[in-house]
Amino acid sequence: HCAARLKIKRVGTFVHSTQQTALQVQEDALLGVDTEGKIAFIGEGKKLEALSQVFQFSPSEVTQLTEHEFLMPGLVDTHIHACQYSYAGTALDLPLLQWLNTYTFPVESRFKDLEFARRVYTHVVKRTLTNGTTTACYFASIHTDATLLLGQIANDFGQRALVGKVCMDRNDSVKHYRESIQESHDETCRWVSYPLAKPVVTPRFALSCSRELLEQLGKIAKNNNLHIQSHISENKEEIQLVKELFPESESYTDVYHKYNLLTDKTVMAHGCHLSDKELAVFKETGASLSHCPNSNFSLCSGVLNVRNVLKHKVKLGLGTDVAGGYSSSMLDAVRRTLDASKILTIQDPKHETLSFEEVFRLATLGGSQALSLDDQTGNFEVGKDFDALRVNVAAPGGPIDLIHSEGPKVGIQTLIVVHFMFAFLNWSLTGDDRNIVEVFVAGKKVVPFTEPKAE
Repeated sequence: HCAARLKIKRVGTFVHSTQQTALQVQEDALLGVDTEGKIAFIGEGKKLEALSQVFQFSPSEVTQLTEHEFLMPGLVDTHIHACQYSYAGTALDLPLLQWLNTYTFPVESRFKDLEFARRVYTHVVKRTLTNGTTTACYFASIHTDATLLLGQIANDFGQRALVGKVCMDRNDSVKHYRESIQESHDETCRWVSYPLAKPVVTPRFALSCSRELLEQLGKIAKNNNLHIQSHISENKEEIQLVKELFPESESYTDVYHKYNLLTDKTVMAHGCHLSDKELAVFKETGASLSHCPNSNFSLCSGVLNVRNVLKHKVKLGLGTDVAGGYSSSMLDAVRRTLDASKILTIQDPKHETLSFEEVFRLATLGGSQALSLDDQTGNFEVGKDFDALRVNVAAPGGPIDLIHSEGPKVGIQTLIVVHFMFAFLNWSLTGDDRNIVEVFVAGKKVVPFTEPKAE
């Protein structure tokens, strides 16, 4: 591989997570990306000469990050409703089930209009990429053509995506927004894979699906080795209705488990009210959870105890859950995750609050693990795709005022790390997309947009 041509060479501060270390800061690191978009090497900047000879590149080709810049892995949004983006930031005055009937289903039914779908989906892909989301797990609507269009748009703009056509054969509130079992089955089988965008089998949630449909979707996923996504235990009224609708199942988790919808390629959103027994089933099956704190707060659904989920060794990532969540930014998901953990500590001082470092890992590596994509992305390891953000904490016109004060009296190396962590935390908690200078997916620069095909 030594003779492999490199298309990206960067030297500077890199930050990422590993399974062992929640936050690893590498000062003066040197990274090379090959023409396939994969990380070819990670080394020390001081070994530039030696590495340039091994990998056959000129030291003058290396881009040096500035003092206030760093590279980090792309953010992974494990749960977002692309078709709800048009009303994000509004309509948050009702609890979940009433909210779905009043706002969501009427809007989603409009996505049979492909021009409307193209407009909304182009906006959501561009906005999430600008916000640093390099991988998104999307719910679309029940309309297959519009769902395939979302996959194509994500792929064309260079976003890694799982894209799901929603399946639902039950809906008494908006009767025209549902399918027959046969339609749902046949349309789900019309999936298409793009280089970056892959299909995900998507029963909306147990309340929207008959037993027959759940069974068929479990078979489709198994026979084609596909990802699966749905919702679980979001609010208490929903859980009670599931109990009434599926009296033969001992829990909400059991409903999905019975129809082979809990696999190591399954991600379930919310899970606010799962019992320890249910979490044990998640661990046993390899299924994961998407924590969506903004939505959980906005619709008054509940507060997920992430610490308890992690103690059960269940895979967990973060989600924006637009439009139940009002922000499409994964930085918001990071901040709300910290808030949710602190709320649990206020309620019970013995609760072990999540650290910022742990939450950063959930937003990157944790998300890739939750989506079973961690063999490809999630952190900076040789052989993985280069999905990355170049962040400038001092970006001109950005939201952060860096005020330098004399640091503590410590060794120079410690001081560098202390100053970096100050800047990194500052951006994570007060920065925004104005600080994200470049976004890369699979080694290709996707932000700033070149947009030959954009409207």
